Order: sequence, then structure tokens, then C-alpha cells
Amino acid sequence: MNWLKTVVAAALVQAAFLLPAHAGENLKAIQSTGVFKVGTEGTYAPFTFHDESGKLTGFDVEIAEAIAAKLGVKAQFLEGKWDGLIAGLDANRYDAVINEVGVTEARKKKYDFSEPYIASKAVLIVKDSNTDIKDFGDLKGKKAAQSLTSNFGKLATEAGAELVGTDGFDQSIQLVLTGRADATINDSLSFLDFKKHKPDAPVKIVAQQANADFSAVIIRKGEPELLAAINKALADIKADGTYDKISKKYFGQDVSK
Repeated sequence: MNWLKTVVAAALVQAAFLLPAHAGENLKAIQSTGVFKVGTEGTYAPFTFHDESGKLTGFDVEIAEAIAAKLGVKAQFLEGKWDGLIAGLDANRYDAVINEVGVTEARKKKYDFSEPYIASKAVLIVKDSNTDIKDFGDLKGKKAAQSLTSNFGKLATEAGAELVGTDGFDQSIQLVLTGRADATINDSLSFLDFKKHKPDAPVKIVAQQANADFSAVIIRKGEPELLAAINKALADIKADGTYDKISKKYFGQDVSK
């Protein structure tokens, strides 16, 4: 059995040498290479997308660049489809994912999150001329334009609305504008982005949920130094006005609250 003890001991020694590279040492590696690798979609406006010139841009892209600057390094973006984006952390493709990643209990079991930097709420949207619907309870018997499998659709159903199926926010708004639906429950940030580009569109928010959904930077577990550095960077860009400038550029207001 001595040979087995020798093998086990050797394996433990090897693990001891490998562990620091994955537990708490990543911040030093980032600072050493001068690169903060960020996973992002690149197809999710206004958070991360390519502009007309083909340049990667967006709210999350600029936030990532601002965080990297506070870390004293440059952000390097690695794009991927949403379905496999977070899993890319497990494969060490990047140091963090910054892509409006919602903070959930399920994700918190496997990954670490920074302090939230995005807060979004479900809002009730109607035409400017609508005076019948003032709150979620007024949806009873009304038509709500919704993605049928979304949480917003469930909220509309619970309020007693008749659902008119859509493919997403843009189609839902169009159905409200054309009178084919009385209202839509949707994401507050999507509405702000829509109004930023079409400020004269005759739609308004008449109610919003009290509780917000939060998004944050997501990283691998076991990187307390990196997590602390990201949190400090977020606090710093909020304190020096950088966050407010980026947020107003894309949404017209501070979206962290």
C-alpha cells in the first residue's frame, strides 16, 4: 500500500502547486499581462453590439473598459453566444463575463458576482392616450402583447390579461402603438433604450414593479482579490461620474438604482 500513499501524496503536492493559479492569483496574472479578458455577446444592443463601422460597443462594453482602466489594464473582449457564454468561465476563456448577467441563486452557487451595477424592473407600458390602465390590476380583461414564455407574460396572465403573442419587445411595442394590444409588460431598460432612439413615440409607463432584478459582473469562485478589485473599480467609476456618463449615454438616466 506504500505505493498508493506515494501516488496520493504526489497528487496532493501537484494540486497544491496548481491551486494558486486558480484561487486568488488571477488578479496578479491580469495585472502582469496588462489584459482583462471579458466574455460578451456582441449581439445584444444596447449592452454589447457592433456599430455601423463594425466596432464592438455598448453599455456593458464601456463599463468593462472603465473597470479595466481602474485595474490599470486594458479590456480584451472575447465574443460568444449567450448559451455558452458563462460556461466559458469554466474553460478559463476569460476572467469575467460582463453582459447584463442576472444575479440568481442558482448562479451564485457556482460563480461569484460583483456588487450589482444594473437594476431593471418590470414596467407596464400603454399608449399616451390610454386613460383606462393605470396599474397592473387594470389589465384584467385587456389585451397584453407579450412573449408567451417570458416572466412578463406570466405577470400579465396573473393580472387577468388576454395575451397576444409576440417575438419580443419591439413587436410588443408595435402592437400597442397600432392598437392591436392595450398594453405590454416589459423590461424598464428596454423601454429606456427605445425612448432614447424614438423619443416621440406615443407610449408611456404607467406602473412598475417595486422589486428590481439586478445584474452584475460574474467571475469564477475562489478569486477574492479579483472580486474585491472589481467592486472597488465599480465604486470608483460611480464616485467619479464615469458610470453616470455611460449610463446616460445609453439610457438617459442612472440604471443602477
